[in-house]
Amino acid sequence: MLIPDSRFLIPYLIMDILFYENNAHTRGYTIVAGIDEAGRGPLAGPVVAACVVIPDGFEPGIITDSKKLTEKRREECFERISAECAVGVGIVGPDVIDEINILQATYKAMRAAAENCPICPDFLLIDGNPAADMGIPAMSIVKGDAKSLSIGAASIIAKVTRDRIMTEADKEYPEYGFAKHKGYGTAAHLRALERCGACPIHRMSFAPVREVTLQCKLTELR
Repeated sequence: MLIPDSRFLIPYLIMDILFYENNAHTRGYTIVAGIDEAGRGPLAGPVVAACVVIPDGFEPGIITDSKKLTEKRREECFERISAECAVGVGIVGPDVIDEINILQATYKAMRAAAENCPICPDFLLIDGNPAADMGIPAMSIVKGDAKSLSIGAASIIAKVTRDRIMTEADKEYPEYGFAKHKGYGTAAHLRALERCGACPIHRMSFAPVREVTLQCKLTELR
């Protein structure tokens, strides 16, 4: 089996992870940003989106899909991205999620992230399936957080930002274990829900939370 010469391997990887950014530039766009979200699935807490513009000459290092990195690595990348890139964050809380549904809340967070970016992008690379109109020309990329440097960076910012929010929430509601599961529907979280009922940051429109709340009300009526 032919082993690639390592002297040429890294440049090709860098070129590949910037393929979508470079392609947008060749089409005439000047400021290309990646957008990703964290927290669509949890039973509690906000959904968070991040928008990141990568500057020229930025070294990718280990930046990739946040799910492929350890917590320590994500924190390291978060600090570097925040210091060297243009970053915008959008946060939509559980009350709004319950009011407009999680999909629309995710789009709202994405729009806010783009609006909060200190450098206004003229083209967006968005992780996942086709998104709603963002008011800016955009391209959706399935598994984009592993294919685009900008989206990968955004996934790290969104994930770490949300994890920090849930770690703080754990101090106010320690009975639920938010610092460990970050609001996802783990067995421990579901047991805590059944034992304590829902707290103010739970998403009442999500089935497990709604069912537990209903059961608590029925119990009170007996």
